Order: sequence, then structure tokens, then C-alpha cells
Amino acid sequence: MATPAEKLAASLEVLKELQDRGVTAIRSNDITRTHRERLTNGGFLQEVMKGWYIPTRPDETVGESTAWFTSYWDFCAAYLTERFGDDWSLSPEQSLHLYAGNQTVPTQLLVRATKARNQVTNLLHGTSIFEVRANLPGKNDFFIDSHGLRLFSLPSALINSFEDFYVRNPVDARTVLATFSDASSILELLLDGGHSVIAGRISGAFRNIGRDRIADDILKGMTAVGYNVREQDPFTEQSPVILSHRELSPYVIRLKLMWQNMRDTVITNLPPVPGLPEDKEAYLKQVKDNYTKDAYNSLSIEGYRVSIELIERVRSGQWEPEHNEHDRQQRDAMAARGYWQAYQEVLKSIEKILDGANPGEVTDYDHATWYLQMFAPSVSAGILKASDLAGYRNQPVFIRRSQHVPPSADAVRDLIPAFFELLANEKHAGVRAVLGHFIFVYIHPYIDGNGRIGRFLMNTMLASGGYPWTVIPLERRSEYMASLETASTQQDIGPFSKFIASLI
Repeated sequence: MATPAEKLAASLEVLKELQDRGVTAIRSNDITRTHRERLTNGGFLQEVMKGWYIPTRPDETVGESTAWFTSYWDFCAAYLTERFGDDWSLSPEQSLHLYAGNQTVPTQLLVRATKARNQVTNLLHGTSIFEVRANLPGKNDFFIDSHGLRLFSLPSALINSFEDFYVRNPVDARTVLATFSDASSILELLLDGGHSVIAGRISGAFRNIGRDRIADDILKGMTAVGYNVREQDPFTEQSPVILSHRELSPYVIRLKLMWQNMRDTVITNLPPVPGLPEDKEAYLKQVKDNYTKDAYNSLSIEGYRVSIELIERVRSGQWEPEHNEHDRQQRDAMAARGYWQAYQEVLKSIEKILDGANPGEVTDYDHATWYLQMFAPSVSAGILKASDLAGYRNQPVFIRRSQHVPPSADAVRDLIPAFFELLANEKHAGVRAVLGHFIFVYIHPYIDGNGRIGRFLMNTMLASGGYPWTVIPLERRSEYMASLETASTQQDIGPFSKFIASLI
């Protein structure tokens, strides 16, 4: 007779087979009741609604949202396809958010379908789907993304979105506008639909971001066939940055807009820049003296996949939800040693900056060394593989308890050079410090260690203006994480900049 451990292992094998096929939204008929109950009781499966489940982890605490936010977009795509087949789409506004590279999990996902019931479906952690009975765009005006989400095509989404989208979401609106290289795709739809009022709004929006030629081409095209178009700027303010015609990456465009939109708030909230210290050695001593207080670990982000190793450990009875104490202590020791080594490299970077080197250029070159030194002891101890130190991540990551979904691995390759260019060109040390930290963890370029590197960046940039080394105390962790979440999901840097200012 099979032991409980063997039975759980058998159920985990079933779950792994589903995950290997890319199944995130698990229906009741995808898995037997026996397996479902074992996995749910073991903490490997969580019910989203009646008949629908997602994989989770047994070490997640009650109320933990990570597994849900990790699975959210894949789950919604699968659930909506099951409900409506191919007769549905996300709203034009939500489509625009995704085209802008903004994958923040919305509190309520707006969905159109011709057979919708105009009802709300409640999901986990205060999220929901609101399905609206409405006509859909033509078959050529759909786009299906990597999650399986059905979106309005970009031109169609702009034409069908509400006017207040530009006011409520200026960063995302300007981002998608800046990805257009010419007017042809959107002008075609404007002409076919006779959208003279919308043409005036869209031409005004393009002119706001400095794309006068596209604006003019829209006006000329509509006028040529007899439409009377009145140009109107839907934004409340002029674009804070002139966007290059050569830059078509929505992630980079959005990053530059975020930086410009946020910097004035940071300057307002931070104390005046002291200026580079006259006594370099005394400043470096202050940094060294802060090591003990500063050395704490960041959150570690892992995926939610069942491995063969886990199955075999469960089968043999060796799986222990409570980590082995010896292993825990060894892991902590290696982390502490790595932090010390990385700290010494940060000191070297600060010394270069105090000698007059450009802070952005120094950290661009040196941050990879910080990362290597941070995790080298864990490789030596066999806790990590050497290949884990290869550089930026090549897979998705998710932040625990956060609705913010970091950019894709491919996007990271575009974002990091743009990020360090912004750091190098920024004149205000406080902006470099606050946005340097926030944007780095927003991008989340590494599998692990992003928070620690982000705080190193913050303090290196604080040093570039003569601000003191600043420790984020453990007792204010909740406030710290909440302010980063507000900046990530609401584009409001105010709480985070005030938080940092209170510590300086």
C-alpha cells in the first residue's frame, strides 16, 4: 500500500505534467478529485473560483498573493477563452496598457464579448473581471499576445479608447503613440470609420509628443476626402521629454517618460544636495562604519513550478516544509559573506565617484561586479550553480505580494542600457538616488539580489551628492515595500521619495 508521501508524489507528477504543457489555469476536469484534494491540502494548488485552480507553493502564508499575481494574466486568458472561445477581447484601454509594457495586475479587468452578461466575476485578492456585452473589432484588428490575451490592435485600441485615457494614463498613452513610425495604419482605420472627431484628438496627441509629421498626415488624409477635422490635444500638459523617432521600444520609451514625470517630485521631497564631501576619507569611514547595520537580506523571488527533484524527495519521505536548520544556517552564512564582499566593491565605486567620475558610468560598469561578489560564496558552497552568475535573467520573475509584473527578459536587455544612460545624464544626485533604486527594482534584471543591488545603487548615488550613507531599517520594511509598490503600480513616486528623505 502506498504511503502518504508516495501518494502526494504521484499527485505532484500529475501537476508537473500539466505545467510542462503550459497549463496555468487548471480546471476541475483537468485533474481528478483525489489529486486535486491532495494538492490543495498540501498547499500546491489553490482554488480561484468554483472549478478553477492555480499552482501555488506550500510555504505561502495565508493571504499570500504572490502565486495569484504570478498566474494572473495566463489564468485570465485561459478562463476567458474557455468562456467565450475567440469571441472576446480586453478593453481598448487595457490593451493600450499592455502595448505600453505595463503589465501591472488591474484591480478589475475590463473585457468585451458579444455574449457577455454585463457582470462581475470576483477573483482572488480583491481582483475581478467585468465582462461587458459589446461589439468587437474586425477580425484583422485583433492581436493575441504571449499569454493568449486577445487585444485590440494598437491602432484600433487608440481609436476606440475613451478620451480620458490620455489624462488618467499620460505615460502609457505617450508610450504607445511614440511607437508609431508613420500615420498609415491608424489613418486607414480613421478613414474607414469616418472618425473625424477621434482623428482630431489623435492628431493632437501626436503633436503633443513632437510627432508633427504624423499629426499632419492624419489631418491631410482626413481633409482630402472631405472630413472637417478640428485638432485637439487630449493631454493636460506638454510631453516632458522629446522622444527619439529612432526609439520604438515601448519599454524604453515608458522608462524615459517615467523618469521625467517623477524627477520634480523627488527634488521637491528630498533635502538640498550637500555637495561632494571635502574630506573623502572621513566620508568613506562613515560608509564602512554603517556596514553592520546595513547588512540584511532582500526578498528572493522564485518560480512556482514542480520539479522532478521535489517529486522524488516527497516520494522518499525526505520533503520537509520546515527547512533543515543546518542548511538554513549555511545559506545565511554564504549570503552574509557575499554581502560583505559586495560591500567592499561598492566602497571602491564610491571612491571613484568622490574622485570626480560620472556616477552613472561608474555604476554601469561596476554593478555586475557587486552582483558577482554577492553570490560567489553561494556558488563555492554548492548552494548555487556557477551559471547562475552569468548575468541578467533569461526568464520571467515575479515580486512577492506585488501587482507589478517586471518586464520580460528580452525587455531587460533594452532597459538596462537606457537606465544607466539616464543615471549618467541626470544632474541631481537625489534624483539619481531615488529613481536609481526604484527603476532598478522596477526592471528587476536579476533572478535574485535586485533589492540589495538597488539599495547599493541608491547609496552610491547619495554619495555622489554628499548625502550620508542611508540604512533602510527592518522595522520600516512594510512602509518601504508599500511605497515601492505605489511607485510601480500607480506611477506615484511621492511616498517613496518622502520615505527616503525621512531617513537621510
